[in-house]
Amino acid sequence: MSTTPTATATLELPFKAPYDWPRILRFFAGRATPGVEAVEDGVWRRAIDWNGDVGTLAVHKHPKRRCIVATIDGAASRHADALTAPIARMFDLHADPKTIGASLGADPWLAPLVDAVPGLRVPGAWSAFELVVRAIVGQQVSVKAATTIIGRIVQRAGERIEDHSHETTAWRFPTPAALAAVDLSKIGMPSKRIEALQGFARAVASGDVPVDSVAGVDNVGNASVDVAQLRASLLALPGIGPWTVEYVAMRAWRDADAWPAWDLVLMQAIAARDPALVRPNQQRARTDAWRPWRSYAAMHLWNEVADRAGAARGG
Repeated sequence: MSTTPTATATLELPFKAPYDWPRILRFFAGRATPGVEAVEDGVWRRAIDWNGDVGTLAVHKHPKRRCIVATIDGAASRHADALTAPIARMFDLHADPKTIGASLGADPWLAPLVDAVPGLRVPGAWSAFELVVRAIVGQQVSVKAATTIIGRIVQRAGERIEDHSHETTAWRFPTPAALAAVDLSKIGMPSKRIEALQGFARAVASGDVPVDSVAGVDNVGNASVDVAQLRASLLALPGIGPWTVEYVAMRAWRDADAWPAWDLVLMQAIAARDPALVRPNQQRARTDAWRPWRSYAAMHLWNEVADRAGAARGG
């Protein structure tokens, strides 16, 4: 790590090869919250707050070495050592693709997918709260439509960063309290979904559902909570179903065996391979064969669809 007088820190964080950088960037780019985060010229970037200090985080893959390079500008750069863990989680740097590939590659359905993309990762999330917000907004709409609505929410409830050096990341995502209180009428969502979204925001703001307090995730010193307990608390909220909980477990809580069984793309991908397996309860025995790496199996199936469509569909 190096720090310069201009309040910049640079981290080089290693990964186990292979690492499919283009596909993880494609995933993030298709779901980037307008104004908050952006993928441009092979770099993922967003404004960050860490223990009261703000800054900009930019991440790219090293052109030669097996590592990603994270540059932190601004006051947040003094927390560079602490930021190593969340950056590693977000970019799934601790994954061992050879171990995962050997396990999933033993399955005849997944073997060709693993062979085609051996370095596929499960993209993480900078904030579990943001991820749940996006998941609720994205119910029954396309990835593109969800991104548009999320951008409107940021404009209404977020905070603009004055004199920010990157216009595409010049907004802070709304806090739970701000999102719970803002008027979301005519935002482009059904009233029931708005109620679910703001009910979730209130639950997080009150501390009842501390989604960002899973071990090692919290950045403000809160005690970590049990993931099973958090899963149950999140699932108990109105408007949040098993898909959302498993999706958050995959990406934010780094559960390598999470499986969003009711995901339409996954259900279709399995049924296409065996027409007798249509519903999740029928598919369960088949998908259990992919334990303990079902999150990676889901990514391979989503990626197959995204590759075929040439778009960000899937996940």
